Amino acid sequence: MVNFTSGALSAFLLLATGTKAFAPKSFSGNHATSLSMSTETAPNSSDVLWTPSWKSGERDEVFGPIGKYCEDLSLVTRRKTRTVECGPIKFGSEHPIVRQTMATTNTADVDATIEQVMRCADEGFDLVRITVQGRREADAAAKIREGLFKKGYDIPLCADMHFQPKVALQVADCLEKIRINPGNFADGRKDFEEKIYETEEDYVTERQYLLDAMYPLVERCKELNRCMRIGTNHGSLSSRVLSFYGDTPRGMVESALEFADICRSQDYHNFVFSMKASNPLVMVQSYRLLAAEQYRMGWDYPLHLGVTEAGEGEDGRMKSAVGIGTLLADGLGDTIRVSLTEDPEFEYTPCNRLAQMAEGRLAVNTAAKLRQAAVKPYKDTRDITAYQRRSGSLPEQQEGDAVDARGFLHRDGSVLSVVTPEMLSKENVQYLYQELGCKTAVGMPFKDIATSDSIYLPTVPPSSDTDARTALRRLLEVSMGVIVPAAELEKDPLPNAVALVSLQEAIASDGNLPEGAIRLAVTLDGNEEEEEILKIKELNPIMCILKPAEGISHLHSSRRIFEIFNANDIETSVIHHFTTATDDSNELALQIGTQIGSLLTDGNGDGIMVEQVGDEASFSVDFVRRTSFSLLQGARLRNTKTEFVSCPSCGRTLFDLQETTADIQEATGHLPGVTIAVMGCIVNGPGEMADADFGYVGTLPGKVDLYYGKEVVRKGIKNADAVGELVELIKEYDMWKDKDEEEETEEAQAVAA
Repeated sequence: MVNFTSGALSAFLLLATGTKAFAPKSFSGNHATSLSMSTETAPNSSDVLWTPSWKSGERDEVFGPIGKYCEDLSLVTRRKTRTVECGPIKFGSEHPIVRQTMATTNTADVDATIEQVMRCADEGFDLVRITVQGRREADAAAKIREGLFKKGYDIPLCADMHFQPKVALQVADCLEKIRINPGNFADGRKDFEEKIYETEEDYVTERQYLLDAMYPLVERCKELNRCMRIGTNHGSLSSRVLSFYGDTPRGMVESALEFADICRSQDYHNFVFSMKASNPLVMVQSYRLLAAEQYRMGWDYPLHLGVTEAGEGEDGRMKSAVGIGTLLADGLGDTIRVSLTEDPEFEYTPCNRLAQMAEGRLAVNTAAKLRQAAVKPYKDTRDITAYQRRSGSLPEQQEGDAVDARGFLHRDGSVLSVVTPEMLSKENVQYLYQELGCKTAVGMPFKDIATSDSIYLPTVPPSSDTDARTALRRLLEVSMGVIVPAAELEKDPLPNAVALVSLQEAIASDGNLPEGAIRLAVTLDGNEEEEEILKIKELNPIMCILKPAEGISHLHSSRRIFEIFNANDIETSVIHHFTTATDDSNELALQIGTQIGSLLTDGNGDGIMVEQVGDEASFSVDFVRRTSFSLLQGARLRNTKTEFVSCPSCGRTLFDLQETTADIQEATGHLPGVTIAVMGCIVNGPGEMADADFGYVGTLPGKVDLYYGKEVVRKGIKNADAVGELVELIKEYDMWKDKDEEEETEEAQAVAA
């Protein structure tokens, strides 16, 4: 534990407001041409006013308990942050959200990198990051910067630094921004893997080497007015931090605060933070925790948001929307990057759309403010320091049930599909079974791992339509719920259906069911009075389907519903009903990732029903179902396919990442429950594979290592052989299933049943 004297404590409190704690040291000479390390001596770590310890409770004593994490819980308001300059652009709450990306070219290839940066700038990006592994790349960075200026491009460049303090000092002479990783900027020493830090004294004694590595760069950036990003990665925390704090959001935050303390000790404040992880839940919790710490200490540094190693296509966009969209909805974030395993130009559209969505939700926007203010008052009691899922109750079998209602919902999150009577015709029904994710045996459907749990029929086919009624009976027989508006069932009963009514209608009818219905489901629109919501306990519906009304904030009205449920021990499962008029698949991923993902990351919700509306509706039932399952998997609820943690590629990548990722997905994409990390290099690879079962990591040109968990089990495999070797490794650990064998087994079981 670090003891503060009264004088030191007073000094720290001054430091917390941005007042300098040390007189800034001046350099002599022109650093635009100097490549040597500073000759200035770094301060002694015992003289730095470090942030008071969190573990010992001293931070609570100095600043009080951790409190708010965002500006306003009822109105989307940007967190007030200082202006940080980066060449011609500015980060901070007084400026638009900055859109950025990262080059994938080899930085040493100056011409190729210039061309790619120009394409990114033309696309609309405000900033591009490039990899700088060593002095060769630092020399190239200077030529790239000069070449862009000559071509009329003043887009700022950021150097991505790992392990190389001296090279960072060199590249600060030519580029506008330096990204340093607290996990490896100073700590590349392997002895930390063996050393255990059990006490605060042990932990803080190691700070001097951090200061020695960081001090010259801080001084250089300060003199040249360079910008810095203190960018913590969940996958590359130092062994020291891992030993003391564990592989946790708290460890990520504390790692960044140490480096910020060094910057602040030299009165250098032109920096931003980032807390990236491939797991959106870890990412969201880490950023919120950092924001909360900044609030209680009086800090106002901007935040760079991103989900690292998000992947490609719909899944990559979905993960990014869940993480980035959730935080933007909190008013957090001053710059964003959507990390996709695609060429960087393709990151702009999702990046820009997420920023546009955020700007449209801000309470400075009159329409948005009116929607948010229209939500009935409630107390927000969410604990942002820990994730806890609210698990809704599941259906139970009742005496007299003719079908098994237990499968109408799934414990890990449910998917409901919207179906029309036309889809149930004799000509279409086999196709519909496939669209719902069913496997079939002799024409009969049965559920698979990613089959819709229930269907919603806005209108019921007449009892005279025997083909449609037979199709519904077969779905019910395999425990797929059939949900129909009660008014429809009153006109033409459907045996074993779930009757859907509004909460007010259910209260008025005392929960009575139409003829033939076996369960009740109620709709909520967010405008219900609390006394009405409390009636849900008595009604005991199988589920609530939540679709906030037009004119009120979707996010805040939904949070209010869950607060009332939690405060009154209402355990009924809640399904989010999301409607969209878009016919763009990528846009849909961003929409539901942002709007529904922002609720699921708080553990609020037990499933989703997506409905495309409008005359131009073109999404198939199959596409919407798969997208819905992607959301549940991205929110870490229900795993129905192989999970890929795939880095977006950069100048460090040692193989064709896009092609290799596609090959691996083709070979292994049918293994639900298995997570595979595909990493272009070892910088974040081993650490970012924390949640992965297997890893494929570039180590040398043309060679990869294969991991089981965090352990290297096969080294130096040629690229041409590596995918096959990965498959053999998965088989070795008994996690492999052949596609054909799996289907044959399931069909045989269905026939036997």
